[in-house]
Parts: sequence; C-alpha cells; structure tokens
Amino acid sequence: MAELQAGSSDGERSGRENAGERERSTISFPYGDLSSAIKIVKGVHGIGGTSCEWEQLSAELGMAPKGGGFRAMALTAKVFGLVTYRKASIHLTDLGARMCDAAQEARARADAFLTVPLYRSLYEKFRTTTLPPDSALEAAMAGLGVVSKQTRKARQAFQRSAEQAGFFKYGKDRLVMPSNGKVEEQPPDNAGGDPGSGERSQDEGGEGSHHDFINGLVRKLPAEGTEWPTADRHTWLQAANAIFDLLYTSPESEAKLVL
Repeated sequence: MAELQAGSSDGERSGRENAGERERSTISFPYGDLSSAIKIVKGVHGIGGTSCEWEQLSAELGMAPKGGGFRAMALTAKVFGLVTYRKASIHLTDLGARMCDAAQEARARADAFLTVPLYRSLYEKFRTTTLPPDSALEAAMAGLGVVSKQTRKARQAFQRSAEQAGFFKYGKDRLVMPSNGKVEEQPPDNAGGDPGSGERSQDEGGEGSHHDFINGLVRKLPAEGTEWPTADRHTWLQAANAIFDLLYTSPESEAKLVL
C-alpha cells in the first residue's frame, strides 16, 4: 500500500485534491469522527498489539486496502493522535494504546478529542458558554481557519466526536469536560501564529482586528454581483445575530432581535 501522507487532515487533503478548490484550511480537523478512528485503533490492537501491516488491518476491518474509505479512516485516526504510519505498517501511539485499555479508554477519548487543533480551539472558546446554532458554529470554524466549503462537514464530524468523547453529557448545546479528563497545555497547531486563536490584541488595527467569528462571517459572504438566494441570506443573518449575542451586550430595556 502506498504510504499515506502525514500531517494532513481529511479536510486539508480534500482541499488539495479538488482542482476547483483554491482555498486550503489552515487548521487541522478530520472529516471522520472519533468512533471511526477508534475502529482503526482496535483493529491494530486485535492483530498485533501495537502495530500491524496495512493489508492485515484492511482484512480485519473488511475493507479494500487501497480504498478511499480505508485511507480516510487511517487519516482520521492520525489527526486524533492515535496512530502513526509507515509505508508498510501502522503503529499505535501511547494515546492509541491507552484507548485499548478499558480502564483508560474514557479518559483517552477526551484526550483524543482535544488533540484535534480545531476541536481544542472550539472547546477553549465555548467552555464557559453555550454553543451557538449550527450556522453560527460553522462561521466560527471559518474564523478559525476552515475554508467555507468544508465547514458543514467539519461541524458534523465535530458534533459526532464531541458526543462520542463524552463532552455532550449535559446537552448538545455545551461542551463540558468529562469527569475522567482534564485539559493539558498543548502547543498551537501553527508555531508561526495560531490560526485558531480567536483573541487578538486590542492594539491591532485594520480589518484583522475583529474577532475570528466576525472574520468567519465575512468569509462566508458570496462575491459581489453573484446570486445569493433569500433563504441563504436569512441563514447568514441568523448566524450573525447569534455571534453578536455571544460577543456583545445590549441594554436590558432593548427588545430582542428576532430573525
């Protein structure tokens, strides 16, 4: 099996392979969810403990060794920090090995979720408040570096993975750290400037001084002069209103804006 390219999320790989897509996400995330990554991990563990050959793993999972589905699952497991791979073999990381220990699996799920740069950034932003509606959440992802054409799939994988990692125990509108996990410091995804950082210096000027959520809203606007259906405009305005409610305060006596 040809060696899988390291350092790419499914989203980034899709952006490169689609000739019509000029944008590339600047923050890593998977299209697959945590459960699909764990299938890879459990498959490796069942065959060789900590490593096995690609052909062995594909046979164990009942998948074609060169198929796109198998490749996508392996990439997803890597983005969650559960495996590394070589030309002929795939290997569990320490986190992947912990995932196979029943006594440590719950904690390992939380750690794997926070290993994904996009998910950690979202957790840090929303850990003290409720999550915004789907459209606003996608705008927030765009502000963190996800290209607009990938935000829907990124949001869906994020929500499934949060559920599977135990972060939605108290409802799907808030991210709560599972009782078996804790947040550990982790270096930014981009050492030259974290694209997932939503906080900017108040001294910064120009267009980039806005919060990343606002920048994400602007990125989702279509080009001037192009067609923009009324329903899509309404969705954008709802996302904008939700983000404004999150970032700004208004007088108590003022009527609430309903879209």
